Amino acid sequence: MTDLSGKTAIITGASRGIGAAAARHLAGLGATVVLAARSEADIAEIAAEIVAAGGRALAVPCDVASATEVRALIDRAHAETGRIDILVNNAGVIEPVARLADSDPEAWGAVVDINLKGVYYGLRFAIPEMLKAGGGTVINISSGAATGALEGWSHYCATKAGVLSLTKVADLEYRDRGIRVIGLSPGTVATEMQVQIRASGINPVSQLDPSVHIPADWVARAIAWLCGPAADDWRGTDFSLKTPEGRAAVGLPT
Repeated sequence: MTDLSGKTAIITGASRGIGAAAARHLAGLGATVVLAARSEADIAEIAAEIVAAGGRALAVPCDVASATEVRALIDRAHAETGRIDILVNNAGVIEPVARLADSDPEAWGAVVDINLKGVYYGLRFAIPEMLKAGGGTVINISSGAATGALEGWSHYCATKAGVLSLTKVADLEYRDRGIRVIGLSPGTVATEMQVQIRASGINPVSQLDPSVHIPADWVARAIAWLCGPAADDWRGTDFSLKTPEGRAAVGLPT
């Protein structure tokens, strides 16, 4: 189990699902967690829960679609904790699901602002602080959609492909300076996003039985594992939880 004592981890999209599970799990491993999301009340409640359980947590409202707000998040985290060791770029949306000819350009662009530009902003403002400290780890939440085409998901497929490219470029530019950048493709996870996908009725993913989705806690455990040296072979690419080998490496049921 990865020991994160003394480290600071920023998690975007931390108000629910994977982000909330990651915040709880990393705090349990000793990290000071900084929860970021647009929903201030939700992240404040989760942070209070972590503190009540003996952990260290800070809630910072942030819209990752805003470069100004992401910069402020990084600055606040560093000012409060004195360091930034881990950034989990988790914030992401999939609605509205629509075929290209039916899609709304403004809504499509808003997904790009969150899913792609939000990850870029996190990298842009966290990497300089990590470089000053001699290193750090960035985990970008990816998807099989990064390399595959799914009907109705042009916005999601395009942005996740972009995130994978950001993972590759960031690794190329900063691996030799102590920055570890790894993508995590978890497969389908039992979160609100899957409820939205099922309601759309578009493409085979919407037809999956909810019982096949993995719990968010499994993804949180994978995030923690990726923060350790055992995951170094996956720098600059996506690590998948969809394979028995991937799950076994993390210590999850196969």
